[in-house]
Amino acid sequence: MTTGKTPNIYSLVSVSSTSVNSLLTRRRRHKRNLSAAASTTSSPTAVSSVGGVRSTLSASSVNNTLSLDRKTLLRQKQAKQLQPNDKAWVRADLQQGCIHVHDRLTPSYPRAVLCTVDTTAGEIAARLGVPGPEKVSPAPALFAQLHGGAMRRLEDDEKPLQMQNEYLSNLGYGDPWRVQEEGMDPEIGCLIRFYAGKPQCVGGADRVQLTGVFNVRKGKLALPVNRWSRRHVTLSGTCLIVSSVKYAHTGKMHILPLIGGKVEEVRRHSHCLAFSSSGPQSQTYYISYDSYTEHLRWHRQAAKIVSQRVSSVDLSCCSLEELPSPLFYSQDLTHLNLKHNFLTGLTHLTRFCRLRSLNLSNNALSDFPLAVCDITSLTELNLQGNLLTSLPSVLGTMHNLQTLLLDGNSLNSLPADLCSLEALTYLGLSFNLFSCVPPALEKLRGVERLCLAGNQLSSLDMAGLQWLPHRHIDLRLNRLQRVVVGEAGLLCHVAQLDVRDAGLEELDVRTLSRLELLRCDRNTLTLLRVSGLALKGLHTAQNGTHTLTNMDTCCSNCPHCREWRDTYVLDISHNNIKELPIRLFCSASLRKVLVGCNGLRRLPERLEKSQLEVLDVQHNLLTELPHNLFIKAQSLRYLNASANKLECLPPASLSEESFSSLQELYLTNNSLTDKSVPLLTGHAHLRVLHLAYNQLQTFPASKMARLEQLEELDLSGNRLRAVPTTILSCRHMHTLSAHSNNITVFPEVLQLQDMKCVDLSCNELCEVVLPESLPAKLQELDLTGNPRLNLDHRSLDNIRCFRVDPSPSSLCGSEGPGEPAVWSHGYTEASGVNNKLCVAALALDSFCGSREALYGVFDGDRNVEVPYLLQCTMGDVLAEELHKSKNQEDYMTNTFLTMQRKLGTAGQRLGGSAALCHIRHGLVAPSDRGGGGCFTVTAANVGRCQAVLCRDGKALPLSTTHTVRQQSEYQRARQHHAIITEDNKVNGVTDSTRIMGYSFLCPAVTPRPHVSTVTLTPQDEFFILASRGLWDTMSTCEAVEAVRNVPDSLAAAKKLCTLAQGYGCPDSLCAVVVQLSITEDCCCCEPPPPPPSPGLETQHTPTAGNTHHHPGYGSADGTLPLPPPAMGTGSEVSSEVSTSEMSSEVGSTASSDEPANQTEKGVALGGRGGVLGRGAGVYGGGRASFQRQYSGALSDNGLDSEDEEPIAGVFSNGSRVEVEADIHCLRARPLPPPACQSAPTPPSSPPQLFPDHHPGAGSGSSSASRTLGGTLGRKGRGNGSVACQGRSQDVIEEVGDAPVRKQGGYFNAPAQPDPDDKLVIPPELEEEIREIMKQQEQSQTHPQGHQTHPQSPPAAEYYVTPF
Repeated sequence: MTTGKTPNIYSLVSVSSTSVNSLLTRRRRHKRNLSAAASTTSSPTAVSSVGGVRSTLSASSVNNTLSLDRKTLLRQKQAKQLQPNDKAWVRADLQQGCIHVHDRLTPSYPRAVLCTVDTTAGEIAARLGVPGPEKVSPAPALFAQLHGGAMRRLEDDEKPLQMQNEYLSNLGYGDPWRVQEEGMDPEIGCLIRFYAGKPQCVGGADRVQLTGVFNVRKGKLALPVNRWSRRHVTLSGTCLIVSSVKYAHTGKMHILPLIGGKVEEVRRHSHCLAFSSSGPQSQTYYISYDSYTEHLRWHRQAAKIVSQRVSSVDLSCCSLEELPSPLFYSQDLTHLNLKHNFLTGLTHLTRFCRLRSLNLSNNALSDFPLAVCDITSLTELNLQGNLLTSLPSVLGTMHNLQTLLLDGNSLNSLPADLCSLEALTYLGLSFNLFSCVPPALEKLRGVERLCLAGNQLSSLDMAGLQWLPHRHIDLRLNRLQRVVVGEAGLLCHVAQLDVRDAGLEELDVRTLSRLELLRCDRNTLTLLRVSGLALKGLHTAQNGTHTLTNMDTCCSNCPHCREWRDTYVLDISHNNIKELPIRLFCSASLRKVLVGCNGLRRLPERLEKSQLEVLDVQHNLLTELPHNLFIKAQSLRYLNASANKLECLPPASLSEESFSSLQELYLTNNSLTDKSVPLLTGHAHLRVLHLAYNQLQTFPASKMARLEQLEELDLSGNRLRAVPTTILSCRHMHTLSAHSNNITVFPEVLQLQDMKCVDLSCNELCEVVLPESLPAKLQELDLTGNPRLNLDHRSLDNIRCFRVDPSPSSLCGSEGPGEPAVWSHGYTEASGVNNKLCVAALALDSFCGSREALYGVFDGDRNVEVPYLLQCTMGDVLAEELHKSKNQEDYMTNTFLTMQRKLGTAGQRLGGSAALCHIRHGLVAPSDRGGGGCFTVTAANVGRCQAVLCRDGKALPLSTTHTVRQQSEYQRARQHHAIITEDNKVNGVTDSTRIMGYSFLCPAVTPRPHVSTVTLTPQDEFFILASRGLWDTMSTCEAVEAVRNVPDSLAAAKKLCTLAQGYGCPDSLCAVVVQLSITEDCCCCEPPPPPPSPGLETQHTPTAGNTHHHPGYGSADGTLPLPPPAMGTGSEVSSEVSTSEMSSEVGSTASSDEPANQTEKGVALGGRGGVLGRGAGVYGGGRASFQRQYSGALSDNGLDSEDEEPIAGVFSNGSRVEVEADIHCLRARPLPPPACQSAPTPPSSPPQLFPDHHPGAGSGSSSASRTLGGTLGRKGRGNGSVACQGRSQDVIEEVGDAPVRKQGGYFNAPAQPDPDDKLVIPPELEEEIREIMKQQEQSQTHPQGHQTHPQSPPAAEYYVTPF
């Protein structure tokens, strides 16, 4: 058996920034031919490993043509893929598998190479005929690349398949068989990729060197003695190198330094550049290039060099194994960056005699490079992220060294000779293996900062610090079990102490009498004693569930001094502090106080000469603020007093003249009344005002007129009946939120030219008259939840983006026609302060059949790409995993892991959080049915998105977060040499150790989710999914309590986001609230039919259990009936739905294979309902549903208001009337059985999901329509989403190809039409309606085909719609 060393595949990790390509762009078909530029390539036979492995892949013929059409390209792709017999061979043994090898010259479709875990890289390279490194040996070489980063040449004894399996296992796959299957997928190349030889076009190749043979001329062009000659030219480092002999690579070279010089285009000659050096004796070379592409590459790179002020070269992330020889011509080089390479031989570094800064971080160096000790000019040396275990004593000879970075290694001691580095001022030793403070540090008197974060220190000995010269001590992320107090007189030099995330329970640092900054956040402190004499900053937030009740801040040696006299910042939020020092606000230096999320009942009343600028007292028990707060603290700019019990506000001044500087005021979720509104007028500089969820009934117009500087106003959740008309005096207003009120008149806010967002949802608006010209910056106009709304149709032409109500004539996706809803949802999204929506929601009430549902929330933090891709693809991936995985946890886990591959190149450098909740019907034994547990919800999450279930009024978390605060997650990150920065982020990128994307951080950061499964009971009321911003501002219990008494799911979701914004969240927000109505009648021992796989043909066979009872009418045992598959379309009159537009949006994005035929697509659509499109067909039954081409954030079965209901089906838009005609009778009648129960339908009249013979009639699934809500003008995506591309799912844009025949306003109609209602039809539509009704009656009288139907119960009378 061939033996070899275990490969260290994670030495490939790179952080180079590459361009992010969209997943959708990557899947786009190439509709062009590959023409003459394609070089001659060959496709050798795929090679099997030694030891009896068969060579089963057929060889492709050598391509000698100059043009490849699409058929030839597909044939070559198919020839390089695994054949069925190859897959069978792989699946026969877990020790077998395949890797995909890309060609080094023309990386296109990879070749699948069969091998075993014992096959070495040398064997595979030899059989592929791969050339080895030039100038070394003709031995073949195989290269590996992780997540699109740097490439490493594999040693001959390394095992590629073992590397690949190890990578997938660390990614999160636990099943070896699944690891084997994933290895056979060609898309794995975005995670791990192999190359047959080093590719010519490697990232950063232009930065290494540019070389070629061009026409060169020296001197001035005007002199006739200077002629053009063909020379070999190289641009490397900081010099231009021109050979003196034609086509020569060696010999005499002319060196032209470019630092401080210039490069210019020569207009008299095409593709010509002039290179000039600096100084009085400058020289000029003219180079004429053969093409404009070469000219552009050289000009761009040379321009970067000449613009530098220092002589520096950046060769990071260039996959270098050795330094390029032309680089040594740059003798004036002072700064050299070589991080993230694979350098081994560094002996030639001594040739840079002027080098001052050298970066060798992340080069997998196991031994200290001794050559750098001979560079006497070196002042900065960076060796972070290597594998160093010891330092040589010769390091003490580098007397000019000032900065030495050794973080992220495996050091446990320092040599004694290190003390001779007298010029050293900074020494980084964080994230090593030190168990105590190294004694060598005592003699380094010039080092002011002790950096030992992330080591293995178990105690903090204050007495030992007295011998150290360091003023700043960083001991973060150590497991400090005790603190030994020292003598105060010997520790006066310590100014800053950082013990965050150290596990401390008590901390007494009163002996540090000159301490200026103390950081002890995220511990479990129950006792804190600190001297406040010289303290400038105290940060002790988030100290767990323990109470921080004893905070001694006095100076024991100065009993008469005033504490806090020099303090600038005080952050003691998220603790359980009951009282603050009485003289806290008397400090003239205090600028920022953060005391939110405590148990404060009152604030100190004494304010003298206060210079306070920021005050955060949210989430306390305050009933009032200090009466002289605004009078004394005239510098106060920011005040957040949300989530208290305030009933009134202090005055801004004692007279009419006010000197208040307040700009941002957050008072959300208090008990403020109308008496508080006049007190706001004294703050003339107020820009942001949040008064949501108080008890306001009126806002006087005269008071609003005095707030002229207002830019953002939130009045949601009150009892206002109108917005004051004087809001027009706020000319800088850009955001108005007033949802969940009783507003009946639309304010004239759209006359403000800076207006961006207007939210008037969940009110009682009856009419909206919009101006002819809308604000150019308007991004959102939300009018959902206004059932009596009447829009002027003339204004629709000018609106680009707004939200309207969904169609109410839809059924709940979880039940059949006429049956109660088991679940319904509402969602909302809100952009952050930068007006960038980086969140997305997925809400499918009908997923893989009506007895399943899928909900998700995705948060990209600061990027839009990843949430959008997750929203588009994750539903389809989960549907496929339902057929592959065996248990509930496996299919959810594999969904997230597969989605990591589906993100493609976008997931290499970007990432995002995700949370999914999947409701499905489970089998329950008859003895267990008393608990009502027929439905289960499976939740999975990564990152900071979370889900919580409300069970009997109590919060039941369904998810958890994974951060470095958990010991197991921290150990895994450290095991793979990750560094935790001061903001608690892995390598400074993300604070979550499990998240989607960011594959360049794997395996320190993985996408393996936390999965939990809960059986739903009648005590379960609702569950919430929300993004990171919501959970950063409130707990799960608070979120459940906030919306438990809100019956409307849309209003509940909006309340959560509004509360989060009122609590100071600056990020994008997304919340999904799913109302549950689980009863004991929901139990069904009959298993539901298996959902069809997307894109796969489903075979239906009749069984004895489904031939006697139609699914739409119940089963024999009287349990909950199963809804039938989609069987056609309703007969509605709609001018808003385009069937061709709807059908074009269906399809699965989970697979990159060729699309299935129409029959297969129809089967998949029928089984998935709202997953694949907005209108996936209607269930046959007693009525048809009416689906508009809108998207919305609400899903319910009725109106939001208890006022007088409008006439069903009539839509008035001012000048005309639009009618929704429901032609179906309302009695139950026999339905054609589904395809699996009936004889084959003749080809002449097949049932269609999206019929094309009624272009004006909309077809849509009743379940899907409620699932997606209703927002005007947005196309449905393949997964049921309705978000416009590049924006959010909750924002609607009017599509360009939407039908414009009947535009108008709409409002919510009752869910069930009343037979007594009279439909008013205008004369011009009367003949059209009669004709359509006549055709529908004929089609119902003469059903197509000869089918037998089960006997139905006696039918009721028909209700024919009268004119």
